[in-house]
Amino acid sequence: MARNVVVVGTQWGDEGKGKIVDWLTDQAGGVVRFQGGHNAGHTLVIGKTEYKLNLVPSGIVRGVQCFIGNGVVLDIEHLLGKEGEIARLEAGGIEVKSRLHVSPGCPLILPYHSALDLAREAKKTLDNKIGTTGKGVGPAYEDKVARRGLRVYDLFYPERFSEKLAEVMDYHNFVLTRYLNAPPLDVAAVEANALANGERIKPMVTDVSDALYALNQNGQNLLFEGAQGSLLDIDHGTYPFVTSSNCVAGQVAAGCGIGPAMLHYVLGITKAYCTRVGGGPFPSELDIETAGTPGFQMSGKGQEFGTVTKRKRRCGWFDAALLRRSARINGLTGLCITKLDVLDGLASLKICVGYEVEGKSLDLLPIGADEVARCQPIYETLPGWQESTAGVKHWEDLPAHARAYLDRLEALCGVPIDIVSTGPERAETILKRHPFMA
Repeated sequence: MARNVVVVGTQWGDEGKGKIVDWLTDQAGGVVRFQGGHNAGHTLVIGKTEYKLNLVPSGIVRGVQCFIGNGVVLDIEHLLGKEGEIARLEAGGIEVKSRLHVSPGCPLILPYHSALDLAREAKKTLDNKIGTTGKGVGPAYEDKVARRGLRVYDLFYPERFSEKLAEVMDYHNFVLTRYLNAPPLDVAAVEANALANGERIKPMVTDVSDALYALNQNGQNLLFEGAQGSLLDIDHGTYPFVTSSNCVAGQVAAGCGIGPAMLHYVLGITKAYCTRVGGGPFPSELDIETAGTPGFQMSGKGQEFGTVTKRKRRCGWFDAALLRRSARINGLTGLCITKLDVLDGLASLKICVGYEVEGKSLDLLPIGADEVARCQPIYETLPGWQESTAGVKHWEDLPAHARAYLDRLEALCGVPIDIVSTGPERAETILKRHPFMA
């Protein structure tokens, strides 16, 4: 019987989902993206080669079928341009086009979306900046919800596409010029480029819902790859400092057209500490600029720079109260802890076990940025370890204090740790329980 696994980030993104999806793909017949856009960044290290992915599912380097579901907003130029994602992969010897299938229902990201994204962020005061990547993802989702968005299937009806585009660009050019003081975009140029891209992507367009159902009926396992992290979810994250899509496991069903009963295991990916890119509250945040501090070690040793933005990630202690929230909203079956080796050598480690808010204690991350910003962390301290955990492949070979730290995280979060990643390579992984066999 086919088994299906969902992989989601449980913090604010950048947890290392790409490596784990790639590692699990040897048991899957299809790997699926179900939300987000090319604002996501997944880095894979295979031998001496590093692959940076945004839209293409991380299973692509394994040779399996890959799918982009209708819940993803699609920038075709990013995908198929001369220096686009597919071109970079194919230059590295990875065949993509015959194995990548795109839903006709994907909303399109067009040039005016990026223009709006950048102009809006520039207009905001420093304290109110979201930290958007400027890729146009948010405005594309807005158009979708406002029912004025254009989708992949619209490209195959040029006259209808032309009429819809003229109408929506009249609206967006008005906003760009009259409210945001930005230049307008040329309608004819946008139309010509979009229709040309439509012809290029047409061979890859597939009824993703039907294809996934057929794979499962033929006994093939499916692997669903989340982007961003659960606390960036538009509904459940630290709003308004969030992304524009639903990042939680429940979005799989809507984002690629399958029933919830087809989801058998949800794996939550979390770092052994915590990071965040961009604005928004971060209760367990540490100083990352002062040499010799734990935050400085996390930032430097963990190479904490955004894959897409290149910005320094903010770093802090592991937040168990945050993880308890993520566990509930995702229905986590198991956890994968990544970057354990970054903590090697620290004399002691702190875990945020809850918060104090105006004299009251909370053991669960509250909802909304204003509420989270009021939280003062309550810490529990554990001894660190001096031995190296880098590349360790067996649980019993971890230092005793490292095992004790992981055991404590498991107990505090209420979810079993099934996988531990001890480095970027595929083989640098400790398996306690396999998601496809659990």
